[in-house]
Formats: sequence, C-alpha cells, structure tokens
Amino acid sequence: MRSPEAFDTFYATTRDRLLLEAYALTGDLPAARTAVRDAFSVAWHHWSKVGRLDDPEAWVRPHAHSRALHRHTARPWHRDKAVDANVRATLEALAKLTSHERKALVLTSLSPLSLADIAREVGLPRADTERALQSATSRFAMARAVPSTDVRLRLDALRAPLLGTSWPRSTIIRRTGTARRRTHTLIGSAAVIAALLVSGTVVASGGAEPSSLDQESALPGISMREGSVDEAPALEDATMLATAQMKRYGRGLTWSEGETSDNLAGSGLVMPCQQARFADPAGAGALMRSFTGTAEVDKSSRTGKGKKARTTRRTVTEERATAVQFVELSADEAQAQAAFEITRGWYADCLDSRVQLLSTDAVSRVGDDATVMTLRSWNKTPSRISVGLARTGQLTVTTLVRSTGAPVAAKTAAAGLAAAVNAACGSPGAGACAGPPKVRPSEPFPVGKPTGLLAAVDMPPVAGAVGPWVGTDPERARSNFASTRCDNTQFRGQGMRHTLTRTFVFPEMQKEKTFGLTQTVATMKPSQATSFVDEVRSRIRKCGEANLGTSVDSLVNRSRKDTELTVWDLDVEISDNRTIQFWMAIMRDGNAVSQVGFTPTNGMTMARDDFTAIAERALERLGDLPSATR
Repeated sequence: MRSPEAFDTFYATTRDRLLLEAYALTGDLPAARTAVRDAFSVAWHHWSKVGRLDDPEAWVRPHAHSRALHRHTARPWHRDKAVDANVRATLEALAKLTSHERKALVLTSLSPLSLADIAREVGLPRADTERALQSATSRFAMARAVPSTDVRLRLDALRAPLLGTSWPRSTIIRRTGTARRRTHTLIGSAAVIAALLVSGTVVASGGAEPSSLDQESALPGISMREGSVDEAPALEDATMLATAQMKRYGRGLTWSEGETSDNLAGSGLVMPCQQARFADPAGAGALMRSFTGTAEVDKSSRTGKGKKARTTRRTVTEERATAVQFVELSADEAQAQAAFEITRGWYADCLDSRVQLLSTDAVSRVGDDATVMTLRSWNKTPSRISVGLARTGQLTVTTLVRSTGAPVAAKTAAAGLAAAVNAACGSPGAGACAGPPKVRPSEPFPVGKPTGLLAAVDMPPVAGAVGPWVGTDPERARSNFASTRCDNTQFRGQGMRHTLTRTFVFPEMQKEKTFGLTQTVATMKPSQATSFVDEVRSRIRKCGEANLGTSVDSLVNRSRKDTELTVWDLDVEISDNRTIQFWMAIMRDGNAVSQVGFTPTNGMTMARDDFTAIAERALERLGDLPSATR
C-alpha cells in the first residue's frame, strides 16, 4: 500500500544523513542535494515495494550515492571560497583515497550500517572491506596530520556546511515520483502504439531506450535521471564476447558466463582499479559482462594415525580466473577519447591497495587507439591483472582478466582485446575494426602532479609489511634521503631546477622509523647532468675501495647517448656487530637526473630484482619531468 504518511516520515528522518554521506563522497553540495532529492522521488515511484522493506533507507542509499557520483564535478571545494579551511582539508584528504577506501571510511564513520552491510555497499568481500577501511583510516589521518582516533570527528565536522539546507516539501517529492511513474507508463504505451503503426503487430517492449545514461526521455517539463529499473541498455548483447572466446586466457580452464548488465545496479565498480561507475557519465549506453574460469583440482587429506591412517582423495572445482568486458558508448568521438584516457588512467595510476604496474604495451591495428597493461596484486591472494583498452569510434572497450594461476601474456591480452573490438565492429558508434594486433613494449603513461616521479603504483611487494605503500607529497629537495654516507649527494646548487623529493612508506608500520624508499630528482644542463652522475659513481667506487667495512656490489651499470643507469647493493659496517644494507640507484635521462635509495630493516625487504625494476621504472618516468629534455 502506498502510504504517504509513512513516506513523509521516512523522507524527513533520513534525508540529512544521506546528504551528509553523498557530500562526503563527492565534496559537491549541489550535486549531493539533487541526488538525494531525486533518489527519494524514485523511492516514491517504487514505494509499494520499497515501503514494505525492513530498511527502506538501504534501498535509497545506493541510488543517492550513484546519482551524486554521476553529477559531481572535480574538487568543487577549490572554487568555493565559502568552504571552511578545515572542511576543505577534509574533502581534499578524502579525494586522495580510492573509491573503495572512501566509501568504506565514510559509511563506517557517518552511517548506521554494520560492517557486513558496508561491505555490500562497497561491493567487496568483508575481509577486503576491512583492509580498505584500515588503509583509508591511515591514509586519511596522514593527509590531515591527525591521529587515527580523530578521523571520525573530522568527518563529522562536514555537517557544518549542510546546516540550513532547504528541502522540497514531501508533497513535491511525491508529486515528482508520481509524474515519473506516469511518464514510464506513457512511454511504454507510446512504444506499443508506434510498433502497431509501423508493423501492424504488437511487439513486447520494456519501455523507450534512454538517450543517455543519466538523462531519459520524459514528459515536457519533467527531467528523469539514470538508475530506473525501466531503463534499457543502448548497446546490444551481440557486441559482447562469447564464452568460447575466453579459452585463449588460460589452458585447462573452463569458462562460464556470469552477469550481463548496464552496470547501473550496486556500486558499479566491477573491475580492479576502477574509480567510477562510468568513465563517461554522460554516455549514451554501456554494457558489462563477467566471466569465471575454473579448473578441476585433485586434493588429498589424511586422517587418523598409524595403521588407522587413511588418505582421502577428491576432485574439487577451484576458481582460477575472473574476467570482465566493459563497453561504453559516448555521444561523439571526442567524448569517447576522453573516456578512453580516463579509463587508461585508472590502471596507469591504479589506486587499489597493494597493486603494482608491471608493464605497459602499445597495441596497433586494433581500433583507433589501444594499449595493454599488466599489473600484479600482492594482497592475501596474489594475482596478475591483464587489462586491454581500446577506442573505436564512439566506443571505449575494456577487457580485463585477473588470474591466480599463469599470467596472461601481453600478446594474448591484445588478441582478446582485438576480438572484443571486432565483436562491436559495425554496431552504432563503432569506428575502426581490428586486424592481427601488433604489440610492442612502451614506457608507462605519465601519472602524478608533477609527472616524472615514481608513484605508489610502481612499488613492489615487501616481505613483512602491513598495509599499503603510501607516498608523501613531492616537496623541494632541501635534504636527500636517497643518498648514502658513501656519496652524500645533494640536489642543491646553481643551475638545478625542479629539485623534488618524496618518500614511500607503510604508515601502518609505525614502529619502523627508518624503513622507506626515497626518490630525489632535478633537471640541469645536459653536460652538468652527465658530470653529476659521474661524480656519484666515482664516490661510490672510492668508498668501496677505501673502507674495508664497506662492500659495493654493482647490479646494473650502463651508459648510452641520452640515458645512464647504475644500481648498487651496499653493505656498510657501522660497528663490530652491526652492518646496514643500502640499495641505491643513480640515473640520467637527457638533462634530468634522479637518485633512488632503499633501506631494508627488521625482516622488511623486497627482492633485489624488484629494486632493480624500480630503478628502471624511475628512469622511464624521469623524462616526464616538466623541464626534462633529451
């Protein structure tokens, strides 16, 4: 029964709480207020169902959050001078978190939900949600320079800008919801009439196809937004990969198709590293399809002791891989290119905890623009993530495979991406099709502000570490903690520009005061840069020769016309019973130089090859410094 009194009470008692959550997630008050208002209109539209739920607020909440995330603009608090400095700092700290971390922290601090309910809202298993919450708490506390016990107070202070918010009367909300209901009935009737006029036969229809993901057709003067259960995708299922095409991603795996949807339900975050429901919130349509790859595994268990011991063997089915194909249709090619670049940024600078970018490959002969990236997750269950991205005309196509077994090779990922592009070839908005893909290694895409420095996504696994790597903001290099006592290199002096330094640490390991990886960079005249690297190399060599308590092992040493790189493993004896290990690298790319230093401690270390890979990645990124030239 549609009870206006019950709805009015529900609207009055929950709207401010949902507004606070939406504001904390976006920092955009107008977008948050509009989103909450529209979510209640949709709730009245479905009140015959929603009103019977044990917790109607749990139904409205994801609608309000998704609408707010669709509508909000980037960091609006930067432009609003009326925003208090403390509120601005809190919103800035929240903006630095991943979407999973931000939602977990906001709902834990500001909503009445249990952890199990929060996990469902975030769209992660409970254990992963707990890790996201721990990471969010430590990263937020570091960004705000407050103890973790003050995090809830800082978030609660976001209520201040919302005081005095004016709300439409509940009768207006109900009137809008009723008009919305009538609009959908009218649109459905119009579709049937049109079918009769055209073909003379009644064709079953679920309603009119919306013109975009966040704006649907309506009666004059009535604006309707995304999220309706009556909306239909603008893309056809035929544009998606079939189960048989997944065999290339793993020998011995049995693939099964999961969900195919327009991705409007739940959190919308269906892939690792994904930062928003859509890369193009104003797009004309989207389709998502998931797959699961399983394998039959023989397992044995032993029970009893001695002569009574028995071994039981059984065959079990284990999940070894998951895959997602995501296709977005934009209004034009310019918007599709923007969506492609946004999607590419999700993976080039993945903000998920403990995920490292391993390689980037350029792909030609696939659509209008394409790339493949390989990442690894070193959480509790290690896995490899292979993602292919392509733009063809107005379509942005993503294929992602996450495997706990054998990793997917870049050539295989490119072949799968080509198949996905060809599946969509010929559909409305599609551009160039795909031929046999050509893959070649390329440098990583620039990330961070400023570009040219290492990022958290470059950091490898560390034995004994708790929580994620977190990088400090780049600052002027007044001190250089990347140097050793052998070289004591300083990035100060005449002719140096963009002298910056940053350190990566594990904030949750508060007892480890000396552990960390530091990078320092600068640009200067090319001849000065060459001399700078030569001087560091000379000091390290002399240090090893002059000090019996110091051993120097060169891991990499190469010099080319425009680039140079040397990596050392140094063991420095500081007393009869104590030796400190340093890993250090010096490099040059044209007129840009960088030093990277790492100090293992108390069982916390990374593989030697991983540090060498970091040095190589630092050299790849160095040319992106604002004043770098080759």
